[in-house]
Amino acid sequence: MYFCNPINVNYRYQFNADQRKNRIAVCREAADPSMICFHGVYYLFASMTLGVWVSRDLAHWENHRLPDELPLYDYAPDVRVLGDYVYFCASRRGENCDRYRTKDVLSGPYEKIEGTFDYWDPNLFADDDGRVYFYWGCSNETPIWGVELDPETMLPLGQKRELIAAHPKQRGYERVGEDNSRLPKSDEEIEAATQRFLQSQPGVEVPPQYLPMIRGMFSDKPYIEGAWMDKFNGAYYLQYAFGGTQYNTYGDGVYRSDSPLGPFVPAKNNPYSYKPGGFLPGAGHGSTMEDLSGNLWHTATMRISMNHDFERRVGLWPAGLDEDGELFCNQRFGDWPRKMPRAGEKADPWADPEWMLLSYKKKVTASSFDEAKGPENAADENVQTWWRAKSSGRDEWLCMDLGKVCDVRVVQVNFADDAIDIPVPGKIRGTTQARYIEERQTFTRYLLEGSADGNHFTVIEDKREAQTDLSHDLIIREQGEKLRYLRLSSMEVPYDQPPCISGLRVFGMPEGSAPEKPAFSIRRTTPLDLEVEIEKKEKTGATGYQILWGTDPDKLYHSRMCFEEHVRIGALVEGESYVVRVDAFNEGGITEGNCQTTEVL
Repeated sequence: MYFCNPINVNYRYQFNADQRKNRIAVCREAADPSMICFHGVYYLFASMTLGVWVSRDLAHWENHRLPDELPLYDYAPDVRVLGDYVYFCASRRGENCDRYRTKDVLSGPYEKIEGTFDYWDPNLFADDDGRVYFYWGCSNETPIWGVELDPETMLPLGQKRELIAAHPKQRGYERVGEDNSRLPKSDEEIEAATQRFLQSQPGVEVPPQYLPMIRGMFSDKPYIEGAWMDKFNGAYYLQYAFGGTQYNTYGDGVYRSDSPLGPFVPAKNNPYSYKPGGFLPGAGHGSTMEDLSGNLWHTATMRISMNHDFERRVGLWPAGLDEDGELFCNQRFGDWPRKMPRAGEKADPWADPEWMLLSYKKKVTASSFDEAKGPENAADENVQTWWRAKSSGRDEWLCMDLGKVCDVRVVQVNFADDAIDIPVPGKIRGTTQARYIEERQTFTRYLLEGSADGNHFTVIEDKREAQTDLSHDLIIREQGEKLRYLRLSSMEVPYDQPPCISGLRVFGMPEGSAPEKPAFSIRRTTPLDLEVEIEKKEKTGATGYQILWGTDPDKLYHSRMCFEEHVRIGALVEGESYVVRVDAFNEGGITEGNCQTTEVL
């Protein structure tokens, strides 16, 4: 079994009332995943999906609709197992948030537990002594809070405690912006930007409770959010999200304590989950779960953010604990196909991918295309660019030439959306981000064919009558197909829009020589920033590079995939020294580089 990020599930369309731009923004969204194992079955809950994805192997997921009495229009669903029950809650500002519990996730019934206070980004945790704790927070002004709860009434026992606050001037990874590029603005700059925004909304009365959130949009202060608690070997690991969901650096950090309410100290190897490069970046606001075989997995939010800031997907990565009790997550090649361990198998979380990327910058032709949205965008390993056909006709096609006959094992077909402008099919609702979530079944259909010579094509996957809506569909051929050309045609997408493809991604068995070991130089420009200059790809024979760094040669837990030779890493921690390694990859394999050590500034 194999999987490839983003996970291959239905992502529902959202019709967002985007007040900042005075329009309805239409895009697919799923985010903030909570993943649990309950009675031997895996359940994955995410924001704005109206349902739950269910699996028995973590590779194949089925969607099931949840009952309407649950707060399905509220963000960041938190789902945890407490005894015989699954507890469910979600976020709502300014209103008491109720909880629900059930012994049967799919069939119910769900018992309602009246809420007594409001919160955002909740997380419930049951300790092994039977005591229950609650964590919450999502703001660039306030921290992550924690409190003990009565396990029967779910009422707080004592006062809330401040557990994790933002430190963007000491922790580079917490800074907002692309590549962690910005530091917080002054109070005067924030107020001026807020007033300009309010003046641009004539006739709109903004409730007082939303003014802090509006100021926060212009502050460049990082949101500290998305709490999730785990306990391993007697220690408590409280993870949190940072950096802003619309940026490539959205990620998760982790703090550690000997007590569920602290005091907590930041892990030495932060950030815990961080994926700023590759086809689909971002790895923030998620959850960590142990599977039935004892393997740890981290699921989190991935970023597109083109049609709307909240245009997002869900990813899944192997995680683990090292010999020093440090929690890690492996996002090297984090959106390439990965083998899922068999039932009962203890997997190596650092195993390299078996199949190499074959499609990068390959020649792509099409039946038609809009200006600046040509077919080459389907091969540039960037989810934010795409090919767009001129019509929605079934005669539109896209064809990739791999340049030679290859042993193809995987094709990932990534459909994009391009400024959909249609009437809202239902009633806009919701309190924080008003929207309508598409309830109807929509379909994404296509025909994928392959050829060795460009003349005789055979069917690889026929989904012309599919009853599914998989916008990041994954086709696996473990035995391989000898192909040079891949042709996508007969495309049918929701709302009869012209088909758009952000990535026709092809992977296969390594062929030819792996690249040369790359030479590189590093320069720490600030306590938080590192410049990496790598040898030209023409000299090494590389397709791209994987920059790895960490606090020790054996703990290179952080990574960034790049296709350019000059990269800035903005995720360092003040006062820490780092070991850096650059690996090279091409269609022939992966070549491990040498290590260098940064100075401390």
